[in-house]
Amino acid sequence: MPGPIYHVGATAMCPHGGQVTTISSNTRVLVSGMPAATLADSSVVAGCAFQLPGPTPSPCVTVQWLMPAARVLVNGQPVLLQTSPSLALAATRAPQGPASVTVNQTRVIAT
Repeated sequence: MPGPIYHVGATAMCPHGGQVTTISSNTRVLVSGMPAATLADSSVVAGCAFQLPGPTPSPCVTVQWLMPAARVLVNGQPVLLQTSPSLALAATRAPQGPASVTVNQTRVIAT
């Protein structure tokens, strides 16, 4: 499914409003002046407000991207798309729901 390429300057949020930051090792391929994000990059969450009832809090801490682009690679890794499904995870790796990309570039499309 085609979609705009996700980059490290894009704005994404966990299902509870936490800010997702993607840390990329890519320095060669830029989209809107920012490194394109790949499946190998890590995405961390800050400011997730989700708290389970009880003594153990479980806010989102990372995002796992599930399906990258099929045809576009950066340094041998498939790029992430704005439409790529994702899953926010707690520190215990418990799934918390899908992350959503709210602001992204729209000029470069990949499949």
